[in-house]
Amino acid sequence: MPVIDKGSTFTASTKVLKLMGNRFEITVVGYDTEWANECIDAAVTEIRRIEELLTTFSESSQTNAINRNAGIQPVKVDKEVFDLISRALKISILTQGAFDITYGSINKNLWNFNTNMTSLPDRKTAKQSVKLINFRNVILDEKDNTVFLKEKGMRIGFGGIGKGYAADRAKSVLKQLGVGNGVVNAAGDLTTWGNQANGRPWTIGIADPNIRHHPFSYLSISDMAVATSGNYEKYAVINGKRYSHTIDPKTGFPVSGIKSVTIICPSAELADAMATPVMVMGVRGGLGLINQMNNIACILIDDNNKLYTSDNIKIG
Repeated sequence: MPVIDKGSTFTASTKVLKLMGNRFEITVVGYDTEWANECIDAAVTEIRRIEELLTTFSESSQTNAINRNAGIQPVKVDKEVFDLISRALKISILTQGAFDITYGSINKNLWNFNTNMTSLPDRKTAKQSVKLINFRNVILDEKDNTVFLKEKGMRIGFGGIGKGYAADRAKSVLKQLGVGNGVVNAAGDLTTWGNQANGRPWTIGIADPNIRHHPFSYLSISDMAVATSGNYEKYAVINGKRYSHTIDPKTGFPVSGIKSVTIICPSAELADAMATPVMVMGVRGGLGLINQMNNIACILIDDNNKLYTSDNIKIG
């Protein structure tokens, strides 16, 4: 959450709303509070528009049209949806399938991450639960803007990338309206630009996975996005070992080894999309990938509370 100093000529206007099933907090810095609130309303309208396109909770959404026609026929979609799916598939290739928008195909009856979960399924059952997860079976036709899921029962979902995309789009709308300083926080996936009301860069807290709502470190950022994925809110402890609610799409088993991943880069969409696969890939694989990419940084905390960072960032 941004730390805001309101003791200057500029003032910060903030609205908190539930959008896309998540808590969104939008902050605009300016001289005129009424203008700032109108700008925030325009950003909210944009996020709601994206929600209608991407939600799986509305039968009329383009996402559900794709899912209903899995194994049957291609579905024509808006170029915006087509392009988002295309970018998601590129991230799947980059992460060797650790990120996969066809995760919606998983058998959800197998997992219930609460105190009642006391054992893991056998390997065969776990593997069976993810048999339909395969980004390579998403067929795109760029000429006709169609999306086809090859296997019946396949489902796509934008839970791993949608909030970040919405935050980027809201930021774009606000900047077009002349907002030079602001933050869009989509349930912890946030994007910043400009500065606080006091002229200093935005300050964001990196969550401590052991103490909820308590940052272990702060970073000053501007024109950057941050996303965090962690097992500190939803997990199960089985035979003394902690398992994340994040499922490895290749094995069907929950991920262990990392408590939290924080990604920092210019795009909220990319930060959102990279946080979970880095957790799936583990400390060595995740950091190895981030260190090969440009303009992206990563902070990891493993199950033993050891801190790791990518080569381009240092935590004091």
